[in-house]
Amino acid sequence: MMAKLVKHTRDGRKLEVAGRAILLDGQIEAFELIDVSQHPRRPAILKVLPEATHMAGRVALTREEAGIVETAFAEAEAAILASPAAINERFRIAALWKARDQGIE
Repeated sequence: MMAKLVKHTRDGRKLEVAGRAILLDGQIEAFELIDVSQHPRRPAILKVLPEATHMAGRVALTREEAGIVETAFAEAEAAILASPAAINERFRIAALWKARDQGIE
């Protein structure tokens, strides 16, 4: 799966989306976006980047950048759901959970 560029940080690192992971300079930074309005450090975030709407780990994102991440997540999810291997894996995990719930381990 190809990584999709979201932006370059001020210090030159690349923020990318690969599958369902957000990568900063090739290392996993986050698996989800957090709305700035729900973030505990909202005032500090808005002081640094007033147009920030979301956070991806330690990186603030504008609405457009968050849209790129959400689109990439949707594309990855669609690819995963369409994959025969992924379908088999979901059935395998469901069977394991059912067995676990029934006390069979």
